[in-house]
Amino acid sequence: MDTLKEAIRSIPDYPKAGIVFRDITTMLGDARAFRRAIDELVQPWAGTKIDKVAGIEARGFILGGAVAHQLSAGFIPIRKKGKLPHATVRIAYSLEYGLDEMEMHQDAVTPGERVILVDDLIATGGTAEGAVKLLKQIGAIVVAACFVVDLPDLGGAQKIRDLGVPVRTLIAFEGH
Repeated sequence: MDTLKEAIRSIPDYPKAGIVFRDITTMLGDARAFRRAIDELVQPWAGTKIDKVAGIEARGFILGGAVAHQLSAGFIPIRKKGKLPHATVRIAYSLEYGLDEMEMHQDAVTPGERVILVDDLIATGGTAEGAVKLLKQIGAIVVAACFVVDLPDLGGAQKIRDLGVPVRTLIAFEGH
């Protein structure tokens, strides 16, 4: 996976001093790296029944839409509070830098549907944990949570595993 790691730009001291931001937009702009990331995210579930792919706003929309297409599955946008036009379900969650709320349409999942959660990066896991709980709250079977980047020192992937959801990450950056 070295090619993927090399395709991701690291920006020191963003959004605040001491943080190294892992920017996947450079990977998205590299056709080969983008294709490889999607292929690697899809591979474990190719040929299995996945009903929906849920993507977390905003980079999870890009990755999740491509994964859903490859799996012939529907797509569920999970957005920040107030962005969806129809009746929603909502959950509060912890961010690395504070608290927020996310929501999805209440009719996005039929109970028992098999769903994969996709986002670009897992750090502390607060956002992904909120998304998993939100999906389960309306009856989804969360098959897995998939991320291009893991920041293992921050423990987010383990937080999702502790919810009984397998985690797939493609590359890891030690430290944060």
